[in-house]
Amino acid sequence: MASEGTDARANGPGTTNRDSGAAAAAAEAARPVGGETVRIDSWIWSVRLVKTRSMGATACRGGHVKVNGERVKPAHSVRVGDEVRLRQAGGHERIVVVKRLIRKRVGAPVAAECYVDNSPPPPPREATAPAGIRDRGTGRPTKRDRRDLERLRGLAGPGAPGDFGRTDGLGGTGGS
Repeated sequence: MASEGTDARANGPGTTNRDSGAAAAAAEAARPVGGETVRIDSWIWSVRLVKTRSMGATACRGGHVKVNGERVKPAHSVRVGDEVRLRQAGGHERIVVVKRLIRKRVGAPVAAECYVDNSPPPPPREATAPAGIRDRGTGRPTKRDRRDLERLRGLAGPGAPGDFGRTDGLGGTGGS
């Protein structure tokens, strides 16, 4: 069990000042010493914009990372005040301004203090009702149920294998 006031995840929103002091200490420990610089792939990993450093390097090599409007290589040095644009999956772009340099991965609350997020809000998800959800405990769907579910989901349309031209929704061969 965590000691009182030390684990921000365990304590939730009611954390103490000791937590923020520990977070600040973690950020200071992750800060480069003296005149050291920080690689862009390492920085975007440290502030949790990508899951792994190798994913950050791959994003740089693929042209998905821009610093001040220019595509950069993974070893590019980042400075305070630089604007970093990272194109993520689904076409969503994160635009952040570097506020603090860190070289080690830190917790999410500390990482959020290392940049200013200027990203546009993500587009709203389309509100659609889930099609073809079966009740729990009803067992496996029959062939008729499966075809109805596929038709609802748009996976099988008229003329699809197994449709046989019937319009009454029963499937089969159409015999009398």
